Amino acid sequence: MCDMDFGMPTLLETKSLEVCAALCHELGLAFIELNMDLPEYQADMLDPSQLSDIAGRFGIYYTIHLEDTASPWDFNNHIAAAYIETVLQTIRIAKRISIPVLNMHFHQGEYFTLPERKVYLFKEYPYEYRQKLIAFRDTCKAAIGNADIKICIENTRSFQLDYVEEGISLLLESPVFGLTFDIGHNAGNNFQQQPVIEHNINRLHHMHLHDYERTHGDHLPLGEGELDLLKYLHIAKTHNCRVVLETKTIAGLKESIEWIKSKGR
Repeated sequence: MCDMDFGMPTLLETKSLEVCAALCHELGLAFIELNMDLPEYQADMLDPSQLSDIAGRFGIYYTIHLEDTASPWDFNNHIAAAYIETVLQTIRIAKRISIPVLNMHFHQGEYFTLPERKVYLFKEYPYEYRQKLIAFRDTCKAAIGNADIKICIENTRSFQLDYVEEGISLLLESPVFGLTFDIGHNAGNNFQQQPVIEHNINRLHHMHLHDYERTHGDHLPLGEGELDLLKYLHIAKTHNCRVVLETKTIAGLKESIEWIKSKGR
């Protein structure tokens, strides 16, 4: 494949890290994105020595997908502290074995449903929200220091909320934060997430690449949907992104790799 680094997500079909790494090597991919939503990839279950040994044997490396529900800026201090410690623990692992990217969703918080509208609590309490975000940002910056690690915020439906965009801007004031562009999420939300990416395109470091089709949704193998995939690959190459081929099955992953090869990528 081309000079970009392509990787694979954690697949439910691969029941151990070693099996996953063997598949990654067999398919000619560069890295695995370990998913911390799964019990075996929780921060306290990750053994840096074992991770390093497996990576060395199969000639790969890792990125990490922090759990989807992570909310280090939660109003509840105990909940926020637990998530912050999880991120800090993951940063320590990343520093030990040179993991370059921690991928993260931006939690939009809770809302009250009033008769005429939804009231998002982070927007209703902007001071508390901002202080929590700034504290998290500065804690991560201190923990990462000069290490070559980026915490990349992945676009989800929350990106269309104005207070979320403001929060992302606060995080991006630190050089340790960047962006992940998930093209399927964006398409599934009628491309409403794209403006935040475009406004901060110089902070793009990571991409989740999968196809999308209106009736079948996202996470389709490349070439099975309606997206202009070559356009997104050009964006990834221009901004030196690592690219996760984020289909959810081995068969879909193999189809995606064949599609990339067929395009001379």
